[in-house]
Amino acid sequence: MKTTKNIARLVVTAGLTAALSFGGVMAPVSMAFAVEGATTEANSITIRQNAKNTDATNQNKKTQFVAYQIFKAKVVDGAGSGNKVASDVEWGANVTPDTRNAIIAAIQGSTGYDSTDPKLPTENPTAQDVAEWMAANLQSASGVVNNGDLLDKIADLLKDTTPTKPKGATSAAFAADDSVSFENSGYYLFLTDDSSIGTENNYSNKRQTGTSPIFAAVGGGAVEVEEKIGIPTVTKKIKDDKPSSDWADKADSQVGQVVHYQLTGTVAENVASFDTYYYEFHDELSAGLIADEKSVNVTVYANDHDTTGTEVQLPVGAVNYNTTENNNLLTIKFDDLKTVTAKGGSSAIGITKDSKVVVTYTAKLNPAKTEKVTVGGRGNDNEVKLIYSNNPMSGGKGESVPDTVRDYTYALQLVKEDFDDNNKKLKDVEFTIKATGADELESGTAGTQFVQENGSLGVTEHKFKTNGNGEISVTGLDAGTYTVHEVEGSNPGYNTLDDFTFTITAEGLGELEGETLSENAAPNTLNVTAGTNRPTWVTPSVDGGTVTLIVRNKKGSNLPLTGLNGVTFTWIAGGAVLCIGVAHLIRSRKRDDGSEE
Repeated sequence: MKTTKNIARLVVTAGLTAALSFGGVMAPVSMAFAVEGATTEANSITIRQNAKNTDATNQNKKTQFVAYQIFKAKVVDGAGSGNKVASDVEWGANVTPDTRNAIIAAIQGSTGYDSTDPKLPTENPTAQDVAEWMAANLQSASGVVNNGDLLDKIADLLKDTTPTKPKGATSAAFAADDSVSFENSGYYLFLTDDSSIGTENNYSNKRQTGTSPIFAAVGGGAVEVEEKIGIPTVTKKIKDDKPSSDWADKADSQVGQVVHYQLTGTVAENVASFDTYYYEFHDELSAGLIADEKSVNVTVYANDHDTTGTEVQLPVGAVNYNTTENNNLLTIKFDDLKTVTAKGGSSAIGITKDSKVVVTYTAKLNPAKTEKVTVGGRGNDNEVKLIYSNNPMSGGKGESVPDTVRDYTYALQLVKEDFDDNNKKLKDVEFTIKATGADELESGTAGTQFVQENGSLGVTEHKFKTNGNGEISVTGLDAGTYTVHEVEGSNPGYNTLDDFTFTITAEGLGELEGETLSENAAPNTLNVTAGTNRPTWVTPSVDGGTVTLIVRNKKGSNLPLTGLNGVTFTWIAGGAVLCIGVAHLIRSRKRDDGSEE
């Protein structure tokens, strides 16, 4: 009975509590249990797929698993839910002598082995000896199979052996949520089949991840377990330089204005099972954006309650930025996130399942590529995804669900026309446009700024001139208030227009990405108003992301004329009167001179 008791403890403790209590939940019944009333075949098990661990393109695609029988044994249901009792323990059929010896050596070389009692026999320990030692010494093992733990080493040795095929199957791999049974009862190791998830060189759009080692007793009543995985996630936020801005899914900005981006990544819940943990932020910016790779900063936060975090010393080559005609790619890569150090330090920060990795950097709408800047519409999008180690038992990689933010900008079209004849467009009329509302100005910016030819802001005035169609076009305006000034003398024959303001307001920027305001069909809606003491002279309108201002001018006033002949007669008559007056003045002076004599 001693052997039966010990093996029962091994099955329940090492197999279920130690290996299956994933995430620190020490509840064997909830992690692996006999299915009451089940009519399935003997020696059956079902591995449930984690609801988050789905394929990106096929929600019905299941992760595949393979089984390795460690010990063959008689297994029956014991007292208590989920308990199993095993006896007559032998090595599994596919556990080769070399593997047996390696497992024994791993036990004898494990931490604390010298203090265990009894130890394994020095000469040819049997499967029963090994099982009894494991039952006696692994009963307080952690619920997570950490990298380097004895169970992890045993799993690593077994994965190179031949897996055990389920009964009636043509291959060893079987799907999650399918009940499978085996010819022999006993103690099994279950791992994710590498070919069913992303591999090191083939991981595009593959989000499924591999389980930490699952150890379970199969026999007696049917058993259910859940794969032990954790899916990393990433979120992206954007914040412009307006003083009141906060992190959001959408923002708007001027061309050339600095915009801040924040990427927050989580790690796998079973990160402790990985020897090394590859981790990459893969951030694609649309063609109209340009990032500042020197602004990249990475901070690791221990958990949700950590408000200060630890700034990371970026390894050489960790940040890469590549630009093409139609795309920009920013990557921040860590070959092993578990070894990153604090800035200026030498010891590893320590990555746990609760860690959060936060990247910040700046970018802007590129003044040199305004033709690539998207006006209105769906904005200038920026999408990030994580690429990460996805299987603690192999070198595979996976991708997270991507997250997108958008930076909006707007265009202005000013049309100059005759007040009385709107078909007559006025060319070569000059205007300056001054930013007078706080919305367009960067935080802390002082002084007056003017809209430049490329839509950016500068301290010097830029004179826009209407073309042959009476139009001025400029791309890259932020929401806010602007003052338009018509340059005096640039429109001969017409009265100079008084300065006027127009205000652009955006509705919908506070909405989450992928959602819209209930009353709007578009994710971002513009409104424009014009302020002038003569409202009929400036007419504003909006079409998508373009603001149009129809600006009308009246001709100047002149004195009434009746014809050139009348003008000539007037000049002649005036000259005659002038001559008569001069002659009269001369005669008067002569007369006065004679009287004096």
